Amino acid sequence: MPQPHWRLILNGKSAGDDALREAVAAIRADGVDLDVRVTWEGGDAERYVAEAIADGADCIVAAGGDGTLSEVATTLAHRDEAAGLLPSLGLVALGTANDFASAAGLPTDALQALRLIRARPAQPIDLLRLQAADGTHWAANLASGGFGTQVTVETDAGLKKMLGGLAYLITGIAKLGRIDPIRARLHGEGFAWEGDFIALGVGNGRQAGGGQPLCPEALIDDGLLDLTIVPELSGEVGATVGTLLTQGQHAALERVAVRARLRSVEIDSAQELTLNLDGEPVRSRHFRIDCVPARVRMHLPEDCPLLAGAVPAPAA
Repeated sequence: MPQPHWRLILNGKSAGDDALREAVAAIRADGVDLDVRVTWEGGDAERYVAEAIADGADCIVAAGGDGTLSEVATTLAHRDEAAGLLPSLGLVALGTANDFASAAGLPTDALQALRLIRARPAQPIDLLRLQAADGTHWAANLASGGFGTQVTVETDAGLKKMLGGLAYLITGIAKLGRIDPIRARLHGEGFAWEGDFIALGVGNGRQAGGGQPLCPEALIDDGLLDLTIVPELSGEVGATVGTLLTQGQHAALERVAVRARLRSVEIDSAQELTLNLDGEPVRSRHFRIDCVPARVRMHLPEDCPLLAGAVPAPAA
């Protein structure tokens, strides 16, 4: 069997991660030909992916957070399918929130993540394709708008570095008294909704903003988007907060959310709306979001909750 040939694309913010350095040395000792490239500025990931493909890499490993994963997946999605089988995609989660990795059940340990990539065959997964005023964007995880997006965009980078996901909670609490609803119209095949919302999720993955489960039942291999709209709460606020405290986030969301599962959805707003696309804010008055089925192949756990045919993990 030929030696596996991988390229690891590392977010420059994590370049000093000693655990990752040790994991890379260990997986090389296991017989993997692994080269590392570090991103420094915009366009680096695209250049490194093109270089890896030209070098005949079998797998490209994104090492970073949700944004790094989407940047690498986006570049793969842009490649011409007629050019032949593209490298598979792996993930070593090194970000602050790691929403995709958390929902997918990926290991938090870097060496375990690399060994999972070697042990598990790559499986086709869907991607989100978002069209806005400034062009086309792609994402592996989720597009979110409203309260959650404001929290994610406004959370201080230094606070995230010190506190991790807790930083999003602190910022969210600080904003609770000034949530401004957004009026929009959303429509897709057999679905239409118009009104004021405070949170919106269009999911391939399940969560965003450091653990907000906006689309808790989304799958990444079903060819569909999961849409969640949280309307303006008005008199529901007290009851919803009570449900959150006693029964958890999922129950509170179920109490108020409007849900749909669609191949595509269009969003229109009279004023400019910001959607957060795996950490990238995109602004427009009109969005079209499509699920593009089986666009890349990714190494995931056998019991990954995001896969339709996953084998459930044994009870503890």
